[in-house]
Order: sequence, then C-alpha cells, then structure tokens
Amino acid sequence: MHRFSFVLLFVMMCAIPVHAAEVFRVRDRATMPFEKMLPDLQAADIIYVGELHHIEAHHRLGLDIIKALHESDLPLAVGIEMFRAEEQAVLDAWIDGTLSLDRFIRSYADNWTLPWTFYDDIFLYAREHRIPLVGLNIPDEISTTVARSGFAALPEAQRKRLPPGMSCNVDPKYREFVRQAYAGHSAHGGRQFEHFCEAQMVWDKSMAWHLLRYRVANPGVKLIVLAGLGHAWRRGIPEQASLISKATTQVVLPVVPGQLAPQNATPADADYLLYW
Repeated sequence: MHRFSFVLLFVMMCAIPVHAAEVFRVRDRATMPFEKMLPDLQAADIIYVGELHHIEAHHRLGLDIIKALHESDLPLAVGIEMFRAEEQAVLDAWIDGTLSLDRFIRSYADNWTLPWTFYDDIFLYAREHRIPLVGLNIPDEISTTVARSGFAALPEAQRKRLPPGMSCNVDPKYREFVRQAYAGHSAHGGRQFEHFCEAQMVWDKSMAWHLLRYRVANPGVKLIVLAGLGHAWRRGIPEQASLISKATTQVVLPVVPGQLAPQNATPADADYLLYW
C-alpha cells in the first residue's frame, strides 16, 4: 500500500468499524435495500467499489457485490489495487489453482501491507469460482519518486511502463481534495504540491490504463474494481478511464462522516453510497 496515498486522509477521519444496513441512490436521493441496487450494477461495464482499507466491513461489501454479480451468471473479472500489474502471473496462477496458499500469501504481503485476513475471503472466493483477478497498481518506487521530484524525474525505462500525459490537470474539486491530503503529509519535507498531485495521477491513470487494457483483451467481461475510496471516487480512476473509453460505469462508495454522506453527495461523486 502506498505510503503517500491520499486515501489515508479518509482513513484518519473514520476509524470506527461499521456495519452495512442500506443503500442510498444518489441520483434521486432514494434509500433502498442492497438488492435494489443490483440491476444498475448488472447493466454496467465497470463497477467501481471504494473502501477505506482498514475497515473490514468494506471488504465484506466488496465481496457481497462480487458474489451477487457472479450469481447472476455474468462474465466477471475483478481489478484490484492490492496487487501490482506486474504481478499478474501470480494472480493467474492463483486462480488457475497452480499456486499454493502459502506462496500466494507471501506474494500478497509483498504487494500490500494490511493483514491477509482483511482480504482472504475475496481471494478465496475468486479462486473457488475461477473469477479472474487483475492487478492494477504500480511499484511503490515509481509513486515515491514522482511525489518527491515529479513525473519528469522518472527514468525513461519506468516512464515507458506508464500511460503518457501525466500532469495534475484535474477537476477543481479533485485538486482541492489532493491539496488537503498534501497538507497532511507536510512532514515528508519539501515536496512541491504539483509533484504530489502528479503522484495521485500516476496511480489513477495507471490503474485506469491497466483495467481498460484488460477490458480490450477480454471484451464482454464485466469488471469490478476494488480500490481505495479516493481512487474509486468518480473523480479518480473512473474519470481517467472515461477519457479513453466509453464503457458504462457505476460507482459505489461507503459513507465517510463529515466528508461523503447522503446530505452532500452528488452524481459527480458516486452513483450509490453504502451507509450504516
């Protein structure tokens, strides 16, 4: 998990475990049971599901959505922030059943810092039902270099592994969100804000690029994307993906008290909020 990820801003604001009850549909301000949300998700090409990484209940909600769509007999794959794209062979071997649990857990620990038990049900369910997992993330050293010195500081070999056109040319509300996260990282020294913002774009653009590359290679497969709330927010990965793809999307996010709630959410944030 990236040390500079602005998702940490949300983590600091919401440290109390929660339990899901109902769903809030943003477009018409309607509250409904979980099941009423499913037709919209079934009709979409890509479903983004946000989480606060340290809240296990959010992972269970992601699994509930995976199960519901799998049980609808839809062709399905799951894109995950928790693995780097360069580790795709490990994910494929896990789903194929050719990689042992012990070896997979070691690979997981190399990719992500949170306990295996936070995500084990998702990985085991995907393996049991042969649902492909797609690694979306980038190496930490890339994001660290960009956050400190900007995208231009990356060696040519690393730049070639990323989508072109990195900048912080983003929606003003998104830029302000990144600025708040930047203020929370002032202890990291003299990084300029533009470099920090470029690091967020490296994550979002790269994850969008990886998931769309999978979609082009696997037409007709519905993609569920599990990512931190800031990445899954419509102004994050979904916005970057929409610049290069006409895929239909749904964005499902958890409520974050004081930041994202039924009272202030708009369709520019998400399609559905899961609240407690």
